[in-house]
Amino acid sequence: MTPHDTARSRRHAGLIGIAAAALVVAGCSPDQESSDRTATSAVTTPAVTTGAGPSSAVASSPGASTPGASSHNQADVEFTSTMIVHHMQAVEMAELVEGRTDNAELIALADRIEDAQENEIDQMTDRLRSWGVAVPDHDDDHGEDGHMQHGPHAGAMAGMMTAEQMAALRAARGAEFDRLWLEGMIRHHRGAIEMADEELAEGENPATRRLAEQVKTTQQAEIDQMEKMLGR
Repeated sequence: MTPHDTARSRRHAGLIGIAAAALVVAGCSPDQESSDRTATSAVTTPAVTTGAGPSSAVASSPGASTPGASSHNQADVEFTSTMIVHHMQAVEMAELVEGRTDNAELIALADRIEDAQENEIDQMTDRLRSWGVAVPDHDDDHGEDGHMQHGPHAGAMAGMMTAEQMAALRAARGAEFDRLWLEGMIRHHRGAIEMADEELAEGENPATRRLAEQVKTTQQAEIDQMEKMLGR
């Protein structure tokens, strides 16, 4: 066989192969293609719930939960409600720093306290709302002596500054302001730790207990820093 004949045989074999492939493709019926598409769709389409509930696949998954889905008890409500007001006063004290001292360390500490406690106030506010509990208002719920005036969490809150102490703090400047602020914030932090201990002893909500642990850790470290700033 000549080289020309060999090349022609190879072309002929290639044409036969192409024709065979075409026959295989042609053998796939429309019904089979439709079945394949249906099977593929069944694999790739996410499950969607119907009715009054959530319609997304994420919302209907077994692991999904709403903010208020975790169990909680009265101790959780009490801690969250009172700690919001307690934090509000700490933020108010932090805001008094501007223009009353040049102490760079105290200014930085006040900024850190303000940022952290505002964030925790937001968390606790969302939590109360998810439980269907009214969010306390700072002005309505604590009086001039640092006591809660009404509601389920009525009574003294540990470490709260009185109206007289807050007035003295507003009037002070320089080193006197630094001393009053540090002493007042140390008492305030110790009160928050006492409240956190009560939550850890009696509360059951996981997120609220984690916050209580965070309060204890963060505020004890800040107490240690403030004690050193006072030269103790």
